[in-house]
Amino acid sequence: MRTTLKRGVGRGAGLNGKNGHRVMPPAAATGVVRYGPRIRKRRGLVSRILVGMLLTIVAITVGVAGGVLLFAHESLSDVRAHSLDVKLSEKELNYTAPGHAAIALVVGYDQRAGAEFSTVSRSDTVMMIRADPLTKTISLLSIPRDLGVPIWCPKDKTGPIDPHNRVNQAYADCGARGTVDTVKHFTGLPINYLITVNFHGFKEIVDKLGGIWLNIDRRYYHVNNGTAAQNYANINIMPGYQLLSGQQALDFVRYRHTDDDYHRIARQQEFVRALKQQFSHVSFLKIPSLISTLTHNVEVGGSSSDLSDQTVLRWMIFALTLPGGHFFQDKINGVTGSSITYTDPSNVTQAIYQFTHPDVAESKAANAAALGTKLKPKLTAPATSKTSVLVLNGSGIGGAAAAGTSLLAGKGYVVVLPPGNALPNAPTQGYFHTQVYYDKRQPGSEAAAKALAKLVLPADVGPLPKDPGLRRLDPGAMVVVLLGTTFHDQLVAAPPPTPVLAHTAPSVTFDSSTGRSLLEPFVRRAGFPLEVPTVLAAGSQPDTCCGDQAARLYWIDPGQKKKAIRLVFATPLNGDYWGIEETDMPNPPILADKSFQRRLNGREYSLYYSGSSLQMVVLRVHDRSYWVVNTLLDTLSNETMLAIAKGLVPLTPTK
Repeated sequence: MRTTLKRGVGRGAGLNGKNGHRVMPPAAATGVVRYGPRIRKRRGLVSRILVGMLLTIVAITVGVAGGVLLFAHESLSDVRAHSLDVKLSEKELNYTAPGHAAIALVVGYDQRAGAEFSTVSRSDTVMMIRADPLTKTISLLSIPRDLGVPIWCPKDKTGPIDPHNRVNQAYADCGARGTVDTVKHFTGLPINYLITVNFHGFKEIVDKLGGIWLNIDRRYYHVNNGTAAQNYANINIMPGYQLLSGQQALDFVRYRHTDDDYHRIARQQEFVRALKQQFSHVSFLKIPSLISTLTHNVEVGGSSSDLSDQTVLRWMIFALTLPGGHFFQDKINGVTGSSITYTDPSNVTQAIYQFTHPDVAESKAANAAALGTKLKPKLTAPATSKTSVLVLNGSGIGGAAAAGTSLLAGKGYVVVLPPGNALPNAPTQGYFHTQVYYDKRQPGSEAAAKALAKLVLPADVGPLPKDPGLRRLDPGAMVVVLLGTTFHDQLVAAPPPTPVLAHTAPSVTFDSSTGRSLLEPFVRRAGFPLEVPTVLAAGSQPDTCCGDQAARLYWIDPGQKKKAIRLVFATPLNGDYWGIEETDMPNPPILADKSFQRRLNGREYSLYYSGSSLQMVVLRVHDRSYWVVNTLLDTLSNETMLAIAKGLVPLTPTK
């Protein structure tokens, strides 16, 4: 048996590789010694063939992956900020330490060659995406583009350049950096990354993916007839889960002419969720071409020390491996008005709190309430008089630690000081968010840290790092607080109360005739058994907009081998439609991120939550699936969704 040991390569080699690592490929660490009877030659031959095949597969895989990463390394430099606008914006971005939560601001702008409406570019989309490795969550928060806010511009540090205007005006006045500065002042949150996308590039990216699978809630149809009242983009998209082209996807996310900004935001957030699902299924062969498209249409800005290839790869892997039920879609409630809209500041506070504190247990509590079951009670935080706290200055602003210590002592916390009269300065300075760490060895410390963090928002909570410098300053406190630059010598008022989730009766009507009449024309053409809804949301009616589209039979896959049926029901609320999708497509991408699996009334159901809202209930029968889909704004209660799903029964054709 030949080995690589004598040649000095493999795991048995010396540390002669790059940066002191051994040369690859790996080989046995020691010589091979055989014991017992000799193995028959035929078995040995088979073993060698199998090993050879395995090594060949590994070599090919490593080669392909290496080529992709090399191409990505060469191309990612083109994605990084190259326009003057985004380069200037990087001065407004905040550094985030590896392993901590980060916020990216996505700005989609509407200036295109031969622009139809205006030569002035405005931000058509302003969306924040927060990724938190500690809680393994991703949160989305969109700011309605017409929401009135103070407009800030970095070139004028004396105050806002406009005390009240649409948030998308910031891009027109000062470009991307104006949007960054405006959003930071409006939300009080740091922005770590800036992602700008032009809408021409949006279409190219989707087309390069081969299209994007989207769950279309209803028929979208408009043909511009040339009159001023009808002068908006044409659109023609049928309802149902389907693969859309780049142009169709753009039409869908930008549409808002028969509903409102809330629905438009929901469509944009649905697109982001679908994009995440789509990337999980991208072929390796498409990656180089996709990266090339991204580099020509997307710019990513970050602080000078925070946008390496490793950082980009780390966030990509994090997003693609996100557990089901850990993707949150938040919104600012109570927005009213027509030209420039308005909402009470408390609604903004509530939305920001939800955005920065996604609770993966929230869906568990909501699901338990909907099913009428009980969860184990949460651990309560110990009293402040039993919680020891060390406060350190992590911002570099003089007097921050003293002010924080005094304020927390006033709340009854047992404040402690670093040993040996050491100064209460964190080993690393320049934190934007306050960091709240807990000692895992002390009972109740995590609950205590989460309770304290609500007083110093925005704050990140996590276990105490194994940083020697930080550990030397800790006298053994239950909680260690590193105050960031968002701490302004005062504690935050009591956070918005967490809503109490309780079981409520479903709002439904019992009606089997409506669903039967919609499905019976397709019972033989569908090619698979159908399920008829016998329970409907109260007040809803089959949608007959733009022709008879309340029930649609269509090929769901591009190869036209699998079919689907979509039933569409309109609610009394403007723009709200819920539906039922039935298909024999075995593994649609949308069904990959389930939150829970439950057996109800003897049948298997998959439950899909976003926070406390049940977005889909899916009945699975072999390779067939039957979905109850909530409205874009999740206006059907969780109990209503479950009642509709449990009301599905096999359709027996009328003789």
